[in-house]
Amino acid sequence: MGKLQVRLIGTAIFLSALWLLMSGLYKPLILGLGAVSVLLVVYVLHRMDSVDEDRVTLPLSPIASIGYFFWLLVEIARANWAVTKIVLSPKMPITQHLFAVPYTQKSDVGQVIFANSITLTPGTLTVETDLGYFLVHALDYSPDDLVALADMDAHVTAIETERAG
Repeated sequence: MGKLQVRLIGTAIFLSALWLLMSGLYKPLILGLGAVSVLLVVYVLHRMDSVDEDRVTLPLSPIASIGYFFWLLVEIARANWAVTKIVLSPKMPITQHLFAVPYTQKSDVGQVIFANSITLTPGTLTVETDLGYFLVHALDYSPDDLVALADMDAHVTAIETERAG
C-alpha cells in the first residue's frame, strides 16, 4: 500500500470512530449515514490530494498544547466571571474600545490559535487581522488588557515547535 492509501484509511478510521463517539447512537440508519459521510469526506480528500498534494502541518508541541488548553480554560473562566459582574451590575460599566494587539507567532496555525483564543475569551473579540497585529474589541477596556493579551501571546508562541520563515 502506498503512503496516500494508508493516510486515507487512517483518516477513514479516525472519522468513523469520531462519528460513533459523538453520535452515541448505533442504529442502522445512523451507522449508514455515518459511513456515507465518512466515504464522502475521504473521496473529497483523495480528489484534493490528486490536485495539489498540499499538506497542513501543525508546528505545535502536543504536551505544551495540552498545558495551553488548560491555561486557556482558566482564563476563559476568569473573563467569564468579569463579564458576568458587568452584565449583572445595575449601571453596566462598559468601556468599549478597539485596539491593536501585536502577535509574535511565526506559523499561520499559531496566529489562528491566538486570534481564536482572544475571541473565545468572554469580553474580547478579534475583529480584523493585519500583518503583525490583530484588531481587538474589548467590552470593558483597561490598560491591563494589553498586558493580559501579551501574556496570552507568549503562551501561544511557546507551543510552537518550528518557526515559519
